[in-house]
Amino acid sequence: MPHGREIFRGDAAELGRLHESRWQWLEQAVGPAVALPTEYPDGYHVPRHRHNRSQLLHALVGVVLVTTKHGRWMVPPDHAMWIPAGIEHSVEMLGDVSMRSVYVMPDAIAGLPGGLRVVGITELMHSLIVESEKLPQGGELEGRAGLIMGLLLHEIPNLPERPLGLPFPSDPKLAALCRRFVAAPSPHATIDEWVDAAGMSRRSFTRAFHRQTGLSLSTWRQQACLFAALPRLADGEPITRVALDLGYDSVPAFITMFKRMLGASPRGYMRGARDAGEGIKRLTGSTQASSAAV
Repeated sequence: MPHGREIFRGDAAELGRLHESRWQWLEQAVGPAVALPTEYPDGYHVPRHRHNRSQLLHALVGVVLVTTKHGRWMVPPDHAMWIPAGIEHSVEMLGDVSMRSVYVMPDAIAGLPGGLRVVGITELMHSLIVESEKLPQGGELEGRAGLIMGLLLHEIPNLPERPLGLPFPSDPKLAALCRRFVAAPSPHATIDEWVDAAGMSRRSFTRAFHRQTGLSLSTWRQQACLFAALPRLADGEPITRVALDLGYDSVPAFITMFKRMLGASPRGYMRGARDAGEGIKRLTGSTQASSAAV
């Protein structure tokens, strides 16, 4: 398998062969961890598969939708999803995605997470992931390379878990409603509108939605609104405008929710994200898919 940044483009058959080649190489690779960078176009879908290694799936740029039998999670920038070894999953790109994945043997170190979770990516982990992709892959590492990968592994259990995984229902009709809401969140949407659109009774709808997502519709929409707020805040929109647009009665209420979900105020979180982004740009030169696969 070629080492370096891979850009997944082409027809379905060609991309399927490329993925199959990568998975076969990964299954045969040795060493406790392997770091692979990949560039994906908007809408690209990685079919359902599993690994004998756990995966720390991190998008430097873009948003990914991860689907397993346990649900669906939408993972924004500055976060990652931990997928334990053996769990079957598929991945869909929402926008152009610059992905960095670290594949970890289950017994690499003690304390690795045992279940699916979304975690925050610290600036230290950002730097370690970006640096690790420059190392030789698929073999035992020594010296500086071994120290970098060893520190990366020991940082994984310390990554802060975030309640940001947004599970999507497995029912196609309910999933379509969720996609529509994510594309255009509205504080004025009512459960009756969702029930009518799904063609279900209110009772059947609420039971199905909770069974398939683990959340009530109101809680799910609150988390979806948080996803909607992140890019607007990153673009510099005033907190007051974002909070009111998303249906909050006051800015303090929005800030309280934001701190509970992300561990920082909107202003503090965005300042940290900008600092991390500048650090990544300095290390990589660019996170955009500008080079050919090697």
